Amino acid sequence: MCGIVGYVGKQQALGIALEALRRMEYRGYDSSGIAVLGNDRLNVAKRAGKLQNLEDKIAEMGPGAMAGTTAIGHTRWATHGRPTDENAHPHVSFDGKAAIVHNGIIENFAPLREQLERDGVQMVSDTDSEVAAHLLAKAYNEGETAGDFKAASLSVLNRLEGAFTVLFTHADHPDTIIAARRSTPLIVGVGDGEMFLGSDVAAFIEYTKDAVELESDSVVVMTKDSYEVLNFDGTPSEGKPFTIDWDLEAAEKGGFDSFMMKEIYEQPAAVRDTLAGHWDGQRVVLDENTISERDLQSFDQVFVVACGSAYHSGLAAKYAIEHWVRIPVQIEVASEFRYRDPVLDERTLVLAISQSGETADTLEAVRHAKTQGAKVLAVCNTNGSQIPRESDAVLYTHAGPEIGVASTKAFLAQVAANYIVGLALAQAKGTKYPDEIRAIWDELEAIPAKIEEALSSHDQAQQIASTLGAVPTMLFLGRGVGFPIALEGALKLKELAYIHAEGFAAGELKHGPIALIEDDLPVVVIVPSPRGLPQLHSKIVSNIQEIRARGAKTIVIAEEGDTSVEPYANWLIRIPQSPTIMQPLLATVPLQFLAAFIARECGNDDIDKPRNLAKSVTVE
Repeated sequence: MCGIVGYVGKQQALGIALEALRRMEYRGYDSSGIAVLGNDRLNVAKRAGKLQNLEDKIAEMGPGAMAGTTAIGHTRWATHGRPTDENAHPHVSFDGKAAIVHNGIIENFAPLREQLERDGVQMVSDTDSEVAAHLLAKAYNEGETAGDFKAASLSVLNRLEGAFTVLFTHADHPDTIIAARRSTPLIVGVGDGEMFLGSDVAAFIEYTKDAVELESDSVVVMTKDSYEVLNFDGTPSEGKPFTIDWDLEAAEKGGFDSFMMKEIYEQPAAVRDTLAGHWDGQRVVLDENTISERDLQSFDQVFVVACGSAYHSGLAAKYAIEHWVRIPVQIEVASEFRYRDPVLDERTLVLAISQSGETADTLEAVRHAKTQGAKVLAVCNTNGSQIPRESDAVLYTHAGPEIGVASTKAFLAQVAANYIVGLALAQAKGTKYPDEIRAIWDELEAIPAKIEEALSSHDQAQQIASTLGAVPTMLFLGRGVGFPIALEGALKLKELAYIHAEGFAAGELKHGPIALIEDDLPVVVIVPSPRGLPQLHSKIVSNIQEIRARGAKTIVIAEEGDTSVEPYANWLIRIPQSPTIMQPLLATVPLQFLAAFIARECGNDDIDKPRNLAKSVTVE
């Protein structure tokens, strides 16, 4: 969802805001814009399309046109209104004095817009956001709040409904930004004689590591030397100060041609760091946890709720938890969970998986689960975000910032974290002996080094993509835990290459999908270890033969030493040997490379910013 930045300080704000927007562009790149306050003026520049269009516009305006030491900026993922110059943020009030940027959805914008139009205000955009700028101007110009920027801002905020973050500025108060959040994210950065705002800390990591986490329904009044946190009713509140534990280098490409490629290569560290600290030498240990050992013992079912790649990590978790813990696990698309009235009670554990911790669908699923008496354990990559705050326990992945919109390292870190949860449950319920848990943990700890080996598939994937060229469609097949890998591989290709791709459980092939097989159709097959379930392995080898007989070209991913697949593979990608349950942590890697390289063959050179997508979806 949209990226928001703000700066109040002693430096010229334009360059700082532009650089912050570069780091926020992964949240949306339909348009961008900046408002700068200085010399008693409000100067605004905005353009549809990627950030470069905005930079070109500012260059045309000439030096000094955007001078000032206070700025707000926005990079947009469109919800209301097409990506046009008019719909880009910031939005400016009818009197030219107030400017706002907004993330989220103002659900009651229609009646507010009608009222403003009856009052003679002419709308210039199709967005839900513009009403906030005009409401601020009216509240500042008229009535009890006239001339009082803080009071006027609070009065507007209390008229808005929905999930939103909004930043207010006014030309009469060029040294102040007032910001508020309701559900959607906003972080304060505290510098020396300067203050920052960002949808996440990457916006200001170059300047400070001191940050303040704001609760939902919080307002912050910010000058260069101070910040004041309030509730929506104007009463004092508090934020939660914290220190950012990663540096600027983590938010930069580091010599790679894309963030996605850099993040693929960061996966061994992401998994290693996620595992760190969760084994005390004898037992599996969770992070921030208010779920008692007795509760862990009492759970008789698990619901996994997630979206996108996180959903696929949850599907792998289903296989692992049912295998280790022997209780039923249901996997749900978070957006459907609360609408189908699932059967939950106090003996239900809900595992909520979200990279950002702000995913609106998953957050609402968490809230629904809590009303039904279930306990919620969040798996999340973003410290202090909304989903962990509303959960009973949290297990943080330590993947670091993931800038590429298509998830890579966060996905593998989620799989690892989900397995930690599964082992904690097995430990509590006694379904695995301590020595068995230790053996599984040892296998997990060996995985980062094996991921390093799997990275060697880079050149082979590039060669396969070059040979295939701009393919119109691909299929992905897997059995057992290979099935979620197939789904994830297909999703990556859809996200990046904009082509049709489907993942299937290979056993379903004869129940319809085999009709899709035709000459030269590329089919990726994930082969389980023959050392685990030999019967399952032999069946998928038969599946490969079936599709080869119908003219398909097969890209087979199999572990080292598996010779049975060699006669049936047009291309054979090897991954290190591991227990079958660990395969998602290895077989996914070549699929990530393959999706990236095929995307480029299909004409998408900017794989970090696939069309129509955003990193964090903070609206339902």
